[in-house]
Amino acid sequence: MNELLRKIFDAHGSLERWHSYNKVEATIVSGGGFFALKGVLPDADRRRMAVWLHEERSSVTPFGAPDQRTMFTPDRITIEKLDGTIVAERYAPKDSFAGHQMHTPWDPLHLAYFNGEALWTYLATPFVFAMDGFRIEETAPWREGKETWRVLRVYFPGSIGTHCEVQDFFFDEKLELRRHDYSVNVAGGFAAAQLMLEYTEANGMRLPSKRRAYTRGPDRRPILDMLMVSIDIGDVAFS
Repeated sequence: MNELLRKIFDAHGSLERWHSYNKVEATIVSGGGFFALKGVLPDADRRRMAVWLHEERSSVTPFGAPDQRTMFTPDRITIEKLDGTIVAERYAPKDSFAGHQMHTPWDPLHLAYFNGEALWTYLATPFVFAMDGFRIEETAPWREGKETWRVLRVYFPGSIGTHCEVQDFFFDEKLELRRHDYSVNVAGGFAAAQLMLEYTEANGMRLPSKRRAYTRGPDRRPILDMLMVSIDIGDVAFS
């Protein structure tokens, strides 16, 4: 592990503390124009997100009805009743996005998959970089106003369900995550830049609590009048 990555882990609570937990839960409120493009408006109410830390698995409650939740893994997405009764399921769910563009309509399982892979990535960052199969390199620094941000380019293994296989993470002088760049492969691969506005702390761990994702222009700058997804994260608990 290189020195920069170790310092980033320490700034977010330490890898040792991360390994002492198995799961993180948080309340999320999401919005933004992206969902309207897909014809699946998100629930504007507070929902409870659960993310397993050492395997790619996540769940959100409620989903579609007060007594329903999702269960996500890269190989299978389900919508189920709280007692485990299956409402809908899809195996190899990533394949169902083949040929999709930004305006291609989604069904509830598409939305459930997107929610599961995205929030797992967000809540497991940066510690997911220490998992088997990940490759990391530092690229040219990014100048943001008077600040210089260090940039990690992360190569995700193909076994991980996430936005795309190569993603850039920007860290400020305190080594807090300030920006996350990726392509949204489940929607035609459009370029996105996600900005982190605030941090929160729970059980000795630190993570961004306000995320705003915009389309990204050819100059690599976020197009701020094109808010695609907003996520507010609160009531975080590691266990």
